[in-house]
Amino acid sequence: MHKPTSVRSLEQLGRVRLSPSFFMRDFLHSEIADLHGLPNIPDDPTLAIAAGRCLCEQLLEPLQSTFGRLAIRSAYRAPAVNAFGNAHRLSCASNERNYARHIWDRRDARGCMGALTTVVIPWFADQYAEGADWRAMAWWIHDHLPYSELQFFPKLAAFNIGWHERPKRRIDSFIPPRGLSDATRDGESWGRPFPGLFLLPWPLRKARKGD
Repeated sequence: MHKPTSVRSLEQLGRVRLSPSFFMRDFLHSEIADLHGLPNIPDDPTLAIAAGRCLCEQLLEPLQSTFGRLAIRSAYRAPAVNAFGNAHRLSCASNERNYARHIWDRRDARGCMGALTTVVIPWFADQYAEGADWRAMAWWIHDHLPYSELQFFPKLAAFNIGWHERPKRRIDSFIPPRGLSDATRDGESWGRPFPGLFLLPWPLRKARKGD
């Protein structure tokens, strides 16, 4: 697929289905792009679609089927959008760091494909507001999904979740305890369990009531 140059071709890109629940259009919104008049359109839609499908099929669909609807916050960024955000200190890493992360249509320095998005899980946002530990969600993902990296934020317990051809299995947080865990190295260093999350997720609670 070529880069869209018309409304019709951009609509066609937006209709591309990445997984049963997600379409490419779900990941193209950007406040930076909207406010500053920058097109947030992939230069290489074919690569962006391939990376996005892996992200959605392997990570987002299992999350949504377990914990309920996901709200997509920050997803694909065109290189020009990301560069503007980085230059103006709008919480964007450099383009080089975001290749195969937020910039889905560029391979990283190792030639690998990847994609990353920021999500909020409304069910978990409520649990977090009531005292659940963010590490409980981090460890659930670590135990069940082939993620590359996770990064947690205080507002609504939002987090970055990334898929990559060569996964790092890295967990960061801006929520105390802040810092980094190399999950493949540290193993159980953060400890488990974390009271407050291990209520059954909402679909399972509903199923259990009908048993």
